[in-house]
Order: sequence, then structure tokens, then C-alpha cells
Amino acid sequence: MANINVVNLGGTKVGEFELSDAVFAGDVNDGLLWEAVKHYRAALRQGTAATKNRKLVSGAGKKLWKQKGTGRARVGSIRTPLWRGGGTVHGPQPRSYEYAFPQKKLMGALRSAITAKIAEGKFTVVDSFAVPEAKTKLYRQALDKLEAGKTTLLVETSKKLDEKLYLGSRNLAGVELVLSSEVHPYDLLRYEHAVFSKDAIEALQETLKKYVSKRKAAAAQKEVA
Repeated sequence: MANINVVNLGGTKVGEFELSDAVFAGDVNDGLLWEAVKHYRAALRQGTAATKNRKLVSGAGKKLWKQKGTGRARVGSIRTPLWRGGGTVHGPQPRSYEYAFPQKKLMGALRSAITAKIAEGKFTVVDSFAVPEAKTKLYRQALDKLEAGKTTLLVETSKKLDEKLYLGSRNLAGVELVLSSEVHPYDLLRYEHAVFSKDAIEALQETLKKYVSKRKAAAAQKEVA
């Protein structure tokens, strides 16, 4: 199994974390990542586009002229879709663009996203996010020492999340804080660098193990042996 360095907020190595081969040793599935991002962005759509049909547009429903004898084309209402200002036929109506996405596929995409970040060297594990005060300046200095790049995703567990981390990171430009139970592949792809606490990557790795296929897990154990 591969190990990844665990550092403090000063960038000094303080230990190592063992990555599970069954979880992170596989190839990056680009197709699965694309599906996960597509599903996430579809759920973000407001779906409020709407047009008025002939029932909703203004105008009387009275027949404009008699059916026969005028020499003109027959017409039943000024709200007909054939006329300018009339109703729209088969136009968009408010709806939800969200659709079901299998949990196993989502976990597979998350596994691929983390594997890609580790391979690119844009994945950092810190022992703790704890600082003396809830100061934005302290977290900015820490991210600079960690060489976290212009945009950074911070991931912490719900058990370890405290007010200092929330208040100190919320005003940092290009930085977002999420929980390990809520992190999405789209988050990892959207930000240049990912910084996980040791507790967060441990919790997430245990969750991802539950969704690894038995065949893949057996193959990983065979390679280790």
C-alpha cells in the first residue's frame, strides 16, 4: 500500500497515512467523472424557464369574424399561436432537471477524483486545522506554506469541525470548506488543490471501501501478497 505524508499547517512532515490499494490503486475513470459532474450540474439548474400558451396570453376569446363569407382565412381567437402575440406551442415549462444517480457510481467517481489529485501532487493531508485564533490571516499563511495554489478545497469531518476553522476560512478568496461526508467529485475537480485533515481522509477511505467491488478488492489483495 502507498503512503502519503501527513504535515502540519506549517508544512512540516509529522507522520504518514496509509492509502488502501483497493480504494486508490485503480485507474482514473474519466467517463464516470463526467457522469458525476453532469448529474451535479443538472441538479443546480433552476428550471424556471416558462412560456405562455394560448390559455395564458392576454386577449379575448371571441371569434374575430364570421367563419364564412368574408374572403379571409378563418380564425377562432386572437390568441392563436399562428399570430404574433399569440400563445407558444410546446414551450418550456418549470421543471426539475435532477435525476437519480447510483450511489456506487458516485463513490467510484469520488475515488477517481481523489486518485487523480494524488497523482498530480495536488493533494495534501494535514494532522489538524487547529489554530490559536479564528483569524483569516492565519489560514492564508498556512495555505501559502502548504503551496495550496490559487483555489483550495478544505475537507474536515463533522466531529472535528470547529468555529475557528469555519470563521477563519470563510472569507478566503478561492477557498471552500466542506465536510468529508458531503464532498463531491465536482468539488475536487473545480478546485486546484485539496487539503484534507487526517481524520477526514480516514473517514472517507472507510466509506469508499464499502463501495469497492469484491473482485477489485480481491485483485488488490492478490497484488499485495
